[in-house]
Amino acid sequence: MSEAPLEPAAAGGSARRIHTMEVRDLAAALKAGFRDFLRAPLFGLVIGGVFAGIGAIIVLSLTIWELPWLIYPFAIGFPLVGPFAAVGLYEVSRRLAAGARPTWRDVFSLVWAQRRREVSWMAFVMLFVFWVWMYQVRLLIALFLGLASFASFAQFLTVVFTTQHGLIFLAVGHVVGGVLALVLFSITVFSIPMLLEREIDIVTAMITSVKAVFQSPVVMLGWGVFVTLSVLAASLPLFLGLLVILPVFGHATWHLYRRALPQ
Repeated sequence: MSEAPLEPAAAGGSARRIHTMEVRDLAAALKAGFRDFLRAPLFGLVIGGVFAGIGAIIVLSLTIWELPWLIYPFAIGFPLVGPFAAVGLYEVSRRLAAGARPTWRDVFSLVWAQRRREVSWMAFVMLFVFWVWMYQVRLLIALFLGLASFASFAQFLTVVFTTQHGLIFLAVGHVVGGVLALVLFSITVFSIPMLLEREIDIVTAMITSVKAVFQSPVVMLGWGVFVTLSVLAASLPLFLGLLVILPVFGHATWHLYRRALPQ
């Protein structure tokens, strides 16, 4: 029998004190995230597996469609939508912290219910930023590499890393991508778990998330870079590393949110 659902906090509870984060908070959140993964590994493996499977299918499709030049920017930008994929993991961590036993029925019921709540709008925000990222990559390729087509992913990498125009494209692309990633990280890192837990509007949640990030800019930027590099490294072997990395970071983000915005 499943546990009684944990209801979101009442409306009007969005105003809360923002805790200044320290490195020890990151370490504690990461440790708690790993502990949650070990306590309920099947949830993490399935959710991480779905995310990894989607990534592998898209990369394979790009190869079949002879668009290998899109593989690298896709692999870089794909983690941008990771926070939304972790909604189910947030609920698992929330239930574990409350002493409840997470079940598939309750977790997926809550995730499905988000289509009528503010969390669903965050999906559009994240996908829009991802679309902007992929569009600007094509624009930069046209500006710096011309409208040339690449027969293979290896040929694309050769041009990018061995020519002057390719290196300029790489530098500008990473700067633009870094700015987009910083914006998306700031508005989503705490807003998604907040929208999951509380009945507040998306604008309030995003503003609160940005305030929390900029109150501890060095620590939170370090966390964002660490998570990004870890996810990228985990994506290299056909996204298989995401089976573990995604759930651990998903659980850890929930605990980090609880530390940054204590009740």
